[in-house]
Amino acid sequence: MAFPSWFSRFRSSYKCFYHSFFRGAQTAAIANTSTSRNGGRRFLSRSAFVIPCALASGSVAFQFGFQSNPSLCDASDAHDRDIEHQLIMIRISGSRNLSFGGKGSTEYVVKGSPKDVSQAFINELGRICQDNMTLDYEERYFHGKPQNSFHAAVNIPDVVVFPRSEEEVSKIVKLCDQYKVPIVPYGGATSIEGHTLAPNGGLCIDMSLMNKVKALHVEDMDVVVEPGIGWMELNEYLEPYGLFFPLDPGPGATIGGMCATRCSGSLAVRYGTMRDNVINLKAVLANGEVVKTASRARKSAAGYDLTRLMIGSEGTLGVITEITLRLQKLPKYSVVAMCNFPSIKDAADVAIATMLSGIQVSRMELLDEVQVKAINNANGKNLPETPTLMFEFIGTEAYSREQTKIVQKIVSEHNGSDFVFAEEPEAKKELWKIRKEALWACFALVPHFEAMITDVCVPLSHLAELISSSKQELDASPLVCTVIAHAGDGNFHTVILFDPNQEEQRKEAERLNHLMVYKALSMEGTCTGEHGVGTGKMKYLEKELGMEALRTMKRIKAALDPNNIMNPGKLIPSHVCF
Repeated sequence: MAFPSWFSRFRSSYKCFYHSFFRGAQTAAIANTSTSRNGGRRFLSRSAFVIPCALASGSVAFQFGFQSNPSLCDASDAHDRDIEHQLIMIRISGSRNLSFGGKGSTEYVVKGSPKDVSQAFINELGRICQDNMTLDYEERYFHGKPQNSFHAAVNIPDVVVFPRSEEEVSKIVKLCDQYKVPIVPYGGATSIEGHTLAPNGGLCIDMSLMNKVKALHVEDMDVVVEPGIGWMELNEYLEPYGLFFPLDPGPGATIGGMCATRCSGSLAVRYGTMRDNVINLKAVLANGEVVKTASRARKSAAGYDLTRLMIGSEGTLGVITEITLRLQKLPKYSVVAMCNFPSIKDAADVAIATMLSGIQVSRMELLDEVQVKAINNANGKNLPETPTLMFEFIGTEAYSREQTKIVQKIVSEHNGSDFVFAEEPEAKKELWKIRKEALWACFALVPHFEAMITDVCVPLSHLAELISSSKQELDASPLVCTVIAHAGDGNFHTVILFDPNQEEQRKEAERLNHLMVYKALSMEGTCTGEHGVGTGKMKYLEKELGMEALRTMKRIKAALDPNNIMNPGKLIPSHVCF
């Protein structure tokens, strides 16, 4: 099945499930809709916004006010304790000592301060967007909830627009700045930290219609694209030219969203992250001005690095409208290998030893025994249910085989077994399919559960210690937890499955998440290696970066977005002030 068709069906299936889950709460809201002058769509009056609060389950929610004065802040410092004390408290008392509503909050339903959107604004917006906008309740509701995230917001966007050009984006943003209407940029909606939530209502700017390849420079090995194109579609376009874009996050991710979250994927160990693969970009700033961050030269020392400033800004500084990407040649030859270990520490030790050997693997992925069991159950396989390490080696045929033999020797020296490798295309595809379908296998393991996915990353020398100590905590938990790691760059994910209707399970998932984050921070690591901050990771930033770094970020935000319209309530914690 073609990918666009599959993703469309997935989106529709998710939408049906999500709406049926909340159908009782929506009934009253939809009953208050009226017919618009534009295309006969159903519209919802502001007074009829009824968003289900069942997810809150008696909890206290985040409070993110929409502030025109970015220096306002919450002076709370209750979370100012050292990392070791945090680890002890989390371990001995479960989730009871985690505070709510501020730094260290366990809540995931985000409240905001919605601003009424005037009819004058809607009228002017209609003149800009024509038919490429909607006030339809279901469409707004769908855009208000990320597809792969347990995070939710009490409010949803007031209007969704689908611009077709940079000029349209500029006009839309300028209008929003004039009326001080919040803007939430929207790509593939595959992010998992609440990046596309609309806690303050406002305007959702869906970039899916801006999905063209604008220019391909084969000899320069770069391509200029619009933000709405997906990385998978881009690689289909590039394949006949013998080129590819080497980042591979989740299916459905778009280039604009990948820039906004500074994503990476399994190939980052060889090719780097998004910041290493973007040559320049164009973005519409909060006042409607369009800025191009750099030339098309492969390297430049001209001025501030505005490209890297925008990459990872999560829509808080501007809307990305064009990206120039660095490309790679498709490998001439590759070998995919897999092996098993008696413990997850042995597997992590091999990952470290492989990197220290100087071998340039293109992928090195680690799966724990619970993850392998999930894959067996979902796909009818009979793989040994032990910690497993997967490799990909690329280059010439001789070089790839030589690398494989060297790693096989390293594996044998670290209690590894069952080392198998494949060179035929179909055999390689079948082996790598095991990793590609890991997340979906997790969901199949415990149907109807949500997943809290951790994203810690540490210096490589600490990987084995962090994974093995975290694994002990995960195994002792009553929840089903799997481990998937990009072992070559010290980044690992834990998929913690919990029943969203059971508050104690959600708190236990959050306790495990906190525990792993604070362990990673104690090892000079990060709370997020590739998923970004959104609303879910803000509570860890002060501990990781320090208040001065956060104040510097907020000064940049205030300078570029003085009315705080660009994705407010994301990335920078509300208690940060200057």
